[in-house]
Amino acid sequence: MALRPIDNALPITPERPKKQAKVSVPVQKKPSEFGVNDENKAPLPPSADASVDYIPSENLKPFQDPESIIQSLIEGLDSKDWVNLCESLNDSRRFSLYHSTLLLPILEKVILVVVKAMKNPRSALCKTSIMAASDIFNAFGEKLLDSTDSGAFDQLLLQLLLKASQDKKFVCEEADRSLNAMVKSMAPLPLLQKLRGYVNHGNLRVRAKASVSISNSVLKMGLEEIKEFGMVTLLQMAADLLNDRLPEAREAARSIVFSVYKAFTENEEEMEEEAWQSFCQTNLPPNHAQSMVKVILSSRV
Repeated sequence: MALRPIDNALPITPERPKKQAKVSVPVQKKPSEFGVNDENKAPLPPSADASVDYIPSENLKPFQDPESIIQSLIEGLDSKDWVNLCESLNDSRRFSLYHSTLLLPILEKVILVVVKAMKNPRSALCKTSIMAASDIFNAFGEKLLDSTDSGAFDQLLLQLLLKASQDKKFVCEEADRSLNAMVKSMAPLPLLQKLRGYVNHGNLRVRAKASVSISNSVLKMGLEEIKEFGMVTLLQMAADLLNDRLPEAREAARSIVFSVYKAFTENEEEMEEEAWQSFCQTNLPPNHAQSMVKVILSSRV
């Protein structure tokens, strides 16, 4: 019998080549500034040295030999390691409280480091920098405006208002305490000049926090200081804030109105309410003037 031609056989399927396994080569990345870990990297085991203590001001101690340490402080403030930077910020607090004359020549540099640390996403570093700001306020007060570039203070003020406006409660509360320290330690007139621009800030919370600081500053002022800053200016500022969306800003506005009213009527012996109404109507639009009168009347109900 004739054999079947081999050409008519079923074709043999050639064996597919096996795929080569892909080998990923890890790319080394430079450590980010202040030691923040890449979120895509596995966390390193916790180190005992990585813990940061929040030391109250009253527990900080003076240096035994501050003159020999000031240079190492400058170097420490340039550290890229966030734990070392926290230690340097705490050392800056000790210099502020006990050796302020040695810190004064580098105060502007310290403030700029504090500002930069506040922007860092590490909450521990951020809170430590805010605590440093409080001690700097308590130590130097209004000297900050004389011994540093105004831009450095402006950056510090903005960051404190932003941190006081965020959702992290322990950072927010620390920033509130720092803003209160600022108000208590500085003369109200120059501070109001710095704060007044934030009344119209686009961020509602920043506007509210600035309003509280303005209100607390006005409470420190006497009649002559209020006159120097301008009763009408304060009145117009309060009028804008009375209609703010946040109750914190509205309450601060009412406090400002009471302070202005007290100063305005200090030398008025009779017809205080009539004089106040006339003053408001002269310097404000009708609806704002009516609101000012209602604020005073409501306090007497």
